Amino acid sequence: MTDLQIHSGPNGVIEMIKQGAEAKLYSVKFLGKPAIVKERLPKKYRHPKLDEILSKERTKTEAKCIMRCRMNGIHTPALFWVDLVHNRIYMEYLQDSTTAKDYLIQLQSSHDSGDSIQARLAEFGRKIGHVLGKLHKGNIIHGDLTTSNILLQNPTEESPVVLIDFGLGYVDGSPEDKGVDLYVLERALLSTHPNSESLFAAVLESYSREYGKGATDVIKKLDEVRLRGRKRTMVG
Repeated sequence: MTDLQIHSGPNGVIEMIKQGAEAKLYSVKFLGKPAIVKERLPKKYRHPKLDEILSKERTKTEAKCIMRCRMNGIHTPALFWVDLVHNRIYMEYLQDSTTAKDYLIQLQSSHDSGDSIQARLAEFGRKIGHVLGKLHKGNIIHGDLTTSNILLQNPTEESPVVLIDFGLGYVDGSPEDKGVDLYVLERALLSTHPNSESLFAAVLESYSREYGKGATDVIKKLDEVRLRGRKRTMVG
């Protein structure tokens, strides 16, 4: 990554922010602004030519999802540049932000009264549902809706909800795929945030209100996906 200036740590060593199964994240300077570059990793098990084609398509689709989100009034990191030669996406670095996962952990471990915590959880759920209603109304599927991929900027009660990491995202109007999106979020909430049933109920309430008429079909598909999930758990 020598084409743009890289932020270096002590002794001039490049600091990688994060590495996942799909990509590496680096901190860079883009036209003088702090930015993140997401570099998609090659899949060694695939034929190199096929991997090149698929990686380029995934990079383009991810960028398309980000742009479509912003066109639909959904907060995402601003897109700066897409490098299809190296399968990199350069985007805004949201430095003063926290994940929904960390926010929920902090909220649930606070010393506030139970009623106060429940009220704040419900409000947070409504904010998430409002954004997801916009997302699916725009036929955007996130593909990995976990609480680690939902951010709060300058975390306060008024902070906007920001969606990140559309590496598995795509554009599709299918109620089935939207139902799966919601199911992934529900499982993430239940597995990492105990007693979050009321939170997800607030998500669905706000989601349905924002999405409108089509929400009924999505919720129906969510129920079907839940049933399939329970059957898989029972069978093993």
